[in-house]
Amino acid sequence: MTLAQAQQQVDEWIKTRGVRYFSELTNTAILTEEVGEVARIMARRYGDQSEKESDKNKDLGDEMADVLWVLICLANQTGINLTEAFQKNLEKKTARIKTGITKIQS
Repeated sequence: MTLAQAQQQVDEWIKTRGVRYFSELTNTAILTEEVGEVARIMARRYGDQSEKESDKNKDLGDEMADVLWVLICLANQTGINLTEAFQKNLEKKTARIKTGITKIQS
């Protein structure tokens, strides 16, 4: 599935199965919450915090998919083409490497 297909599928799902898009501000808050769930798993499973029994069955991939879902919702709501945005971002990172910056995360 491409990013464009994912954006289209999310939009179709919301329009046919969901009620509506939440507001952009609400979706931003939800995105923060979902990223926090990923962070909790990462900190406890791969970091220095001990993993609680209640967290051991959490599906990291599912939590990452939740982040992606809300991010796609926000892109759809704000008219962002994620394929184009991602391509531009890769080009920016590549240009930085060519100019001598070798450690790029964002």
